[in-house]
Amino acid sequence: MYDICIIGAGVGGGAVAHALAPTGARILLLNRQGSLPREAGNWDPEVMFSEQRYKSPETWTDGDTGEPFRPGMYYWLGGNTKVYGSALLRLHPRDFGPLDTYDGLSPAWPIAYDDLAPYYDRAERAYHVHGRRGADPTEPPASGPFPHPALAHSARVQEVAEGLRAQGVQAFELPMGVKYSHEDPGAGAFVLREAFDLLGWPAFDGYPDLLHLKCDAETASVIPATQYENVDLVTDATVTRIGTDDAGRRVTHVEATVGGVATTFRAGTFVLCAGAVQSAALLLRSASDAHPDGLANGSGAVGRHFMRHTTSKFYASASAVPNPSKFQKTLAINDFYFGVAGDPEWEHTPLGHAHLMGKHLARQLLDDLAPGAMSHEEAEAFTAHSVDWWIQTEDLPLPDNRVTLGADGGIRVHYTPTNRPAQDKLMDVLQEKLEAIGFDRFLRVPMPLSVVNHQCGTCCMGDDPAASVVDRAGRAHEVENLYLADASVFPASGASNPTLTIAANAYRVADEVAGRL
Repeated sequence: MYDICIIGAGVGGGAVAHALAPTGARILLLNRQGSLPREAGNWDPEVMFSEQRYKSPETWTDGDTGEPFRPGMYYWLGGNTKVYGSALLRLHPRDFGPLDTYDGLSPAWPIAYDDLAPYYDRAERAYHVHGRRGADPTEPPASGPFPHPALAHSARVQEVAEGLRAQGVQAFELPMGVKYSHEDPGAGAFVLREAFDLLGWPAFDGYPDLLHLKCDAETASVIPATQYENVDLVTDATVTRIGTDDAGRRVTHVEATVGGVATTFRAGTFVLCAGAVQSAALLLRSASDAHPDGLANGSGAVGRHFMRHTTSKFYASASAVPNPSKFQKTLAINDFYFGVAGDPEWEHTPLGHAHLMGKHLARQLLDDLAPGAMSHEEAEAFTAHSVDWWIQTEDLPLPDNRVTLGADGGIRVHYTPTNRPAQDKLMDVLQEKLEAIGFDRFLRVPMPLSVVNHQCGTCCMGDDPAASVVDRAGRAHEVENLYLADASVFPASGASNPTLTIAANAYRVADEVAGRL
């Protein structure tokens, strides 16, 4: 019998375990897989993009077309952060209130930015975030500087940054979670950059980190938590059902298969952190007489309001200027996050956020394009000169954008993108600025449904039990000892990467759990 059982060892589950480990409570941390193998294939583009060795083999179904697809999901310790790009940004204070967007109203959270601010500080320390306060013109308030200085730009990215600033764009150093060395984070040479120079390509964004210098959830929180003797980690554990007492008011156990063997785990408090899609699916699979529509689903909101950001890759190439950068993910733009100043049509309509991706290879560009759209030689020439951007715009938590279960128990995702015209406008504005500094070829690639690395919603937080799944403390309205602490609780997504907000909120929920031990 454990005091606390945490389901999922990604960003949310890792942060909860990390925060609660020092309490001395007996903690069980369950995860579907163990550590991603550290091997040469971690940095091999053939392994990552053609073979897709580490990606989950599961398929989900597009609920609108009936077509199966393979989602970009990684269930290793650390979850999807094992291959994320380490961009760690805070939401803005305005993101927590109601916000008018192109396609409708983004709802308010039941908590405010100030409620998360000290936990953002904590998450930035845990993830060794490098950045420069004051560089972002829309930067939210913070209690002090970033834990570590901003990463230096490559020569080509520095040219682009200076050119954009000359065009009036306040491009800033992207906050990044990396370690410079195991012994003294923040000191010494940037080992990753040196490694990529030796490789000849950038094995960062979209790759696992062979050196464990990328601060993913495993290295930032799971490993530190499991150093405590009161924390037990069980991997190869797939939780299939959450069981309650007859009244349905308390969770009594979870059912799982561990190494293929049916196993039951019992605890006093349970914290679900399986990710927005899988947390909703598990609650739906845990239906009972007391919860006929799914555990904690009296509101009918479990699975609804699914969001993943409206996202695109935006390739910009300057024919006359090569980009030899091996590590280019250091620059971001928020000037148009809340609109375009001086443009009557768009001044008060949020457009979103842009930052550089890891430098893309020709094979990645070809994967993004329709077959035959470009030859390999043309792609090589294009990417040799390109600076590669990731564009994201807030999507809306529509009730019909949802996760459901098929007759076979499989996951079905119903999703209609929103605010696409706002994202197109953001790319129009950025293209105009880039053309002014010598870029002459552009490609826009909207991301398909399978790109779910920013998934959120599905079990939203709120004060009204009739319209939400958990209260502002993260506790299920209908189940007194069940908490959720992943991105499923987000009432709205904002346009910033969700990782830091997941971690901050999970640290906050952990304090709530600790107060009830």
